[in-house]
Amino acid sequence: QVQLVESGGGLVQAGGSLRLSCAASGLTFSGNTMGWFCQAPGKEREFVAAISGPGDSTYYADAVKGRFTISRDKAKNTVYLQMNSLKPEDTAVYYCAANFRVYGDYASRLQTNYDYWGQGTQVTISS
Repeated sequence: QVQLVESGGGLVQAGGSLRLSCAASGLTFSGNTMGWFCQAPGKEREFVAAISGPGDSTYYADAVKGRFTISRDKAKNTVYLQMNSLKPEDTAVYYCAANFRVYGDYASRLQTNYDYWGQGTQVTISS
């Protein structure tokens, strides 16, 4: 049974940092695509970042480029999202997702390509 469990969310002031973790069980990282998505109140869930392929190529939404970094530890079956210079508009529930079917920039941004999802972790940024 595949399970993704996010952690690391919380309340921080604008300009602060958080590191989200997503621990995976029931599957093994093998260069598959892992993504982070977020859903703010009253909005659709949207792409944040992804890491894809055996070379761990990374892709980011324009809104977070230069502030967020996605990485993974294959030995620990864990993917991370380092979030720096946080802004109030980053407030959302952040979800981790796993995809074993497609790779690359465009495909990694599509939620419909992801087979497994975590329950989400709340990130709240105060101004």
